[in-house]
Amino acid sequence: MHKYEIIIFWDDTDKCYISEVPELPGCMAHGATYDDALKSAQDAIQLWLDTAREFGDPIPEPKGRKLMFA
Repeated sequence: MHKYEIIIFWDDTDKCYISEVPELPGCMAHGATYDDALKSAQDAIQLWLDTAREFGDPIPEPKGRKLMFA
């Protein structure tokens, strides 16, 4: 499992959950449920990392911040 921050929120326009990975530029996913969006984000992270390795692009280290939920 990767330790990148994942932000998940509901999008009223698309009627789905959107997941963003701010530390990996352009890494986003979506899902019908919160859990689907989380799983999709984890898959997107793996694809992002695989692509970066393939092209020799730098891979940022996870910042490992703790989030607080409100």
